[in-house]
Amino acid sequence: MSKELVVKTNRLNQAFQTLSLSEFHIVQLAIVDARHTGTGLSTDTPLRIDALRYAEVFGTTRQNAYQRMKEAEDSLFNRRFSFFDEDGKLVKSRWIQQVKYLDDEGAIELVFTLAVVQGISKIDGIKEFFTQYLLSQTAQLNSTYSARLYELLIQWKAIGKTPVFELATFREQLGIGVNEYKRMDHFKTRVLDLAISEISEKTDIEATYQQHKKGRSISGFSFSFKQKKSKTKSLENQTISGNLDLFSKKMTDSQRHLFSNKLSELPEMSKYSQGTESYPQFAVRIAEMLKDSEKLKEFAPMLEKVGYR
Repeated sequence: MSKELVVKTNRLNQAFQTLSLSEFHIVQLAIVDARHTGTGLSTDTPLRIDALRYAEVFGTTRQNAYQRMKEAEDSLFNRRFSFFDEDGKLVKSRWIQQVKYLDDEGAIELVFTLAVVQGISKIDGIKEFFTQYLLSQTAQLNSTYSARLYELLIQWKAIGKTPVFELATFREQLGIGVNEYKRMDHFKTRVLDLAISEISEKTDIEATYQQHKKGRSISGFSFSFKQKKSKTKSLENQTISGNLDLFSKKMTDSQRHLFSNKLSELPEMSKYSQGTESYPQFAVRIAEMLKDSEKLKEFAPMLEKVGYR
């Protein structure tokens, strides 16, 4: 599961949404599997999700996984979300338009709506910006608020801090209803504090928040976070197997462009990304860096990982 990336456009990531944890997991698996299998998402081709797959990722039994999936799809079919398009216009959409239960196979097939498909498939567009994280980082989170907050934070991983999230917008992005946690002390203790604690304990980042006021009232929150130190040596410090002479030679132009695209999707390369650049933009910069013999050696462990021999 270490290579399974959840990737979607920032516009979809910032959407106002209300999802249960099981529904959230269904969307995550759909994103990962569509990319992993190479089938992609389509508005007319069903995507299959197996209970065994769900069970392995989220640590439960196959029977329980299928039950969760069925319950999640029953409600997800009626869920709506909203977002602002490139023209600043509010768009409302459902998540899925069709679902089929395969009881004898322990699986479901679903078809997403156009807004969701575009919010995931457009990550390859040069003008789109994306949010990505490893599925394993949120698999152990027990709260949907924790999972959603992690997504909102990790969008800013390049700088380790967020802008101020305006309170009303932030509540909608977390999926909190207008009548839920109306008192600020309840919102902070039952949502924010618990989510921050769980994220810091179970994911790859440690986070804190700061409240902001207008007059006497809290108007929003900003967050700072940092990557935890790895328990094992980083790939950069591991011994490079094979012939070191390979990495002292210059790559051909075709090799640079081929492997820069592969490198751009590795989580280990995220520290080299700038802001919220798209995959193609990142790949172009990597291709330029690969002209440098020192960078070529620095990237050697990752290059071996993606098949450069």
